[in-house]
Amino acid sequence: MIDISSSASVLSGEWSIPFAGMILSIAFLPLLTPVLWHRHFGKVAAFWTLAFIVPYAAIFGVRAASQSVVHALVADYIPFIILLAALYTVAGGICVRGNLHGSPRMNTALLALGTVLASFMGTTGAAMLLIRPLLRANDNRRHVAHIVIFFIFLVANVGGSLTPLGDPPLFLGFLNGVGFFWTTAHLIKPMLFVTLLLLALFYLLERYYFYQREEERSLFLDPTPDSASLSIDGKINFILLALMLGLVFMSGVWKPGITFNLLGTPVALQNLLRDALLLIVILASLRYTPKPARVGNAFVWAPITEVAKLFASIFVTIAPVIAILRAGQTGAFGFVTRLVNDEQGQAMNAMYFWVTGLLSSFLDNAPTYLVLFNTAGGDAAHLMQEGASTLAAISAGAVFMGAYTYIGNAPNFMVKSIAQSSGVRMPSFLGYMVWSGAVLTPIFALTTLLFFC
Repeated sequence: MIDISSSASVLSGEWSIPFAGMILSIAFLPLLTPVLWHRHFGKVAAFWTLAFIVPYAAIFGVRAASQSVVHALVADYIPFIILLAALYTVAGGICVRGNLHGSPRMNTALLALGTVLASFMGTTGAAMLLIRPLLRANDNRRHVAHIVIFFIFLVANVGGSLTPLGDPPLFLGFLNGVGFFWTTAHLIKPMLFVTLLLLALFYLLERYYFYQREEERSLFLDPTPDSASLSIDGKINFILLALMLGLVFMSGVWKPGITFNLLGTPVALQNLLRDALLLIVILASLRYTPKPARVGNAFVWAPITEVAKLFASIFVTIAPVIAILRAGQTGAFGFVTRLVNDEQGQAMNAMYFWVTGLLSSFLDNAPTYLVLFNTAGGDAAHLMQEGASTLAAISAGAVFMGAYTYIGNAPNFMVKSIAQSSGVRMPSFLGYMVWSGAVLTPIFALTTLLFFC
């Protein structure tokens, strides 16, 4: 019997079909057959999972297949989904009440606040916390779609680039050995550059709409009357967020040297402790959050349940892709290595930034990050030192360019759906790409020249 890492040299490109099928299903089935997808996405995920496991077990043996599945689930998927579930649950227990009045300054301030919060409570958490107050603040405005679009750019994507809590790709990097504050130190400059340009452009656009387009309707037509004061329900969850940050940091710096072996997969004590305590955080949030807070946020389990089912399949089916990429030029995907490296084998950081980013736009940015991370060698110690510029390019591409489409990052589509349910006329899939292409492409081109060339 051989495990998947040792079989990389004999794996052909066809072993990537289940992973590609899973990603393409996520990207297009919700658009082509939304009813069928929402009813049967779990079955689709199970189909592609079995499409990898069954042939692999038949060729390389049941033990090798079992080792691959256990490693994918225990080393990456379970910590990943526990953290996401904790962020989703805790953020869903914080409800901001009251009716602010939207203006260029107020809206720019809310977007700036959400951008900062995203790195500490996750892009999903920050987006779910602020999108409803933002919509209420502007519900007497004639033009709101551009506000939501820039909210997706900043809060649901760019803002999550400074810590492993911010966006799933960075947490996967953390699980693979990237230091907790490495992303803060190496992405702070490009993140601030992109953020400040987007906020400045948004403010100018807001002034145009607000002062030139007869923006405000009569206050008598405001569907959300003024409340006595702005208030926050579920404040206990801010303490739980701080505890989560401490737990993730602890697992990166405390190394007791105690590991357990599960079918060939080493499991460190600090990671077991982190995940167990994160589960307790979830239970504490559910127990101590006032019910009106979750009601006010329209909190439901469906989004995180969907993510859990889909990513279980993604993490299993991506295993042969990662193994082949780690084989480098000799593997079946040697062309990917040649695309992002020059003839001497040196990394071209601009290509890593754009290839990671464009793939993240149409696939999911978490598996895309893993693919390019392993294309760059998959050695976190090397990438954080000699390959720091390359790892920064991969990280920035995965986080920033998820903003190009509604499907580039999970919060994008959630924000769009909430806005539409509130009566905002959001652009279509292609219409949104016209906005993102026109706004983001020049900014990312400048980012490339300044930081990744």
